[in-house]
Amino acid sequence: MKKLTIFTAPKPFVDLHIAIIQRNAIQSWLQMGPDVEVLLIGDEAGMAETAAQLGVSHLKGARQSKQGTPLVSSIFQKARETARADLLLFANTDILLFPETLELALKTRQQLNEFALVGQRYDLDILQPMDFSSGWPARLRAEVKARGRLHPLGGSDFFLFPRHLFAQIPDFAIGRAGWDNWMIYHAVTQHWPAINATHSMMAVHQNHDYSHLTDEKNHQRHPETFANTELAGGMRKMYMLLDVDHELVSGEIRPARWSLPRSLRSLERRLQTDDLVGRGPRWLLLRQVRKLRRALAHSEAN
Repeated sequence: MKKLTIFTAPKPFVDLHIAIIQRNAIQSWLQMGPDVEVLLIGDEAGMAETAAQLGVSHLKGARQSKQGTPLVSSIFQKARETARADLLLFANTDILLFPETLELALKTRQQLNEFALVGQRYDLDILQPMDFSSGWPARLRAEVKARGRLHPLGGSDFFLFPRHLFAQIPDFAIGRAGWDNWMIYHAVTQHWPAINATHSMMAVHQNHDYSHLTDEKNHQRHPETFANTELAGGMRKMYMLLDVDHELVSGEIRPARWSLPRSLRSLERRLQTDDLVGRGPRWLLLRQVRKLRRALAHSEAN
């Protein structure tokens, strides 16, 4: 048995920079030690070779959308069926994690039988293979402090949860926006403690372009993003980190603290409609509330 299973669905290992940052991410997870297993799920080019080189497991045959994009539902199902741990962590394959992530995960599991742990990421430009020799966590933290930027409050690039949760997920396309917002919504409405771990768990996103997408469109405006939103049930189910009800601070799980951005976000949810085009006075008010909430959240982060 393992104590933690980390699973992911990499992009093709064809573009040099994408290959570098994905290998960096996987190697950072392996630094957690032998109690952690890593699963690469999908059939993308170079995945089998990379899995063999790094000594991690490769699961083929994830179901795909009509456009050939792996489906979140299939990825999570394969991880659940194969994992040797009761505790699962999905992370995008550009996310660097630190060795203490395992201890944090285990402490959370000791306190709760059901939960979904999420958080903000730090964005950082990394262009070369990382050096994982002694002291690498301190070096990376220094780089984040010097050059990194805390990503705006939106979805989450990672989900930590006991394996029996998230058993029923719509057929979202991975790598497009929306599915992670639904995951937060689902956790909150299922009354599982949804925990923002930003203050305790650093996750570092290695910046990259979107050349892997058709016409290099940002994933926020990709047709499969709009399809994800429809599958989720509309914009009212697009939750974000301000909507979670708990936070993890110094190892303690506690109710999320009041803040003005959280209050504005609550008003924003009440104003939200499923009209993607947006029209009328209600939509105009929603835009103003959202603009103010984002400004205040940005000010607090800086």
